Amino acid sequence: MFGVVRPCRHQLSDDLHAAWMSHLCGLCLALRDHHGQWARVTTNVDAVLVSVLVAAQPGRPTERRRAGPCPLRGMRRIEVAASAEAGPRLAAAVSLAAGAIAVGDHIADGDGLLRRRPAAAIAQRVADRAAAAAERTGSGVGLGVALLERAAAEQRAREGASARGGAALLDALAPTETAVSAVLAHTAVVAGCDDNRAPLAAVGRYFGRVVHLLDAVTDQLDDARTGSWNPLTATGTSPAEARLLCEDGRRDLRHALAEVRFTDSVDARLARLLFGDGLDHAVDRTFASTAQSPGPGRPGQPPDDRPDRRSPQRRRTGSACLVAAGMFLTCRMCGEYTSPLDGQRKEGLCSRGCDLDGACDCCDCCESCGECAECDCCGCDCNC
Repeated sequence: MFGVVRPCRHQLSDDLHAAWMSHLCGLCLALRDHHGQWARVTTNVDAVLVSVLVAAQPGRPTERRRAGPCPLRGMRRIEVAASAEAGPRLAAAVSLAAGAIAVGDHIADGDGLLRRRPAAAIAQRVADRAAAAAERTGSGVGLGVALLERAAAEQRAREGASARGGAALLDALAPTETAVSAVLAHTAVVAGCDDNRAPLAAVGRYFGRVVHLLDAVTDQLDDARTGSWNPLTATGTSPAEARLLCEDGRRDLRHALAEVRFTDSVDARLARLLFGDGLDHAVDRTFASTAQSPGPGRPGQPPDDRPDRRSPQRRRTGSACLVAAGMFLTCRMCGEYTSPLDGQRKEGLCSRGCDLDGACDCCDCCESCGECAECDCCGCDCNC
């Protein structure tokens, strides 16, 4: 499951948590209903914001249906946004397109097993299938996902630029800002609230900037090791400067969000929380996790002590990752299991929880499915 905005269970009241679950699982099930089980692996938590925004704007209420039990929400049945609704379908199109673009980027960078032509060819077919599915679903709600593909192509074209400084960084982020701006503005079209198009376009622009910066900060060290292009390294932007840009983006986003006309509903409250505390939490978590990391080398110059890409250890790690992915998608990790990475017995995902004493000490808890993050839907074939 991809994305950066993952609200902690302890930040949500019961009604907000129920609304978040409804949209998240609604997206996951919309992917399944329209494209089959395989599509659920593209579930993107940031795309959930699209579904939430559609429901939060004035218009007819979002239809909901009763979903069956799923291991990653404790086998509970809940009310979810119906997959036939415009909000989940728009979110599904965005999620599929984002997944296809991400796979394409990994192929272009030659990451892991994708350095090998057979693996790259298989991955490309999967990406093409996801892109085609995104186009079909997007066209049904009036969104041409080709704009996301064009933004990705423009992004790759700008990666060869050697300019440095803040202006060069913002120029490198511009395609992402434009694409996210268009998607969030389209939620106003789907909801029938044209007066919200301009402020939501601004919200999308700043949200796209912050999310791209967070991805760059998270990936900077790995990009340096592999020699991949990273906007922060390429433009000489320090972590402090990146954090300042994130803070400026969050401030401008809040001002733009204040201009959006919402209903007086739990979905509107959830939208404000996700773009507020949810994004703040993501920024704090990202910079806290990278604060102690050693700085990367110069652009295109990975450290000399990196392991040989063709070493047996790297091959074993790649195979173990594929096995781990299969175990996750088939719910083999819900209970106690043996890790394919190190052969050790591990605590099941569904048994993890949070420290309830005082402040929540579980910045990444929403990536599991214990008490603090029972919100993740997996690609399990359990008719949920």
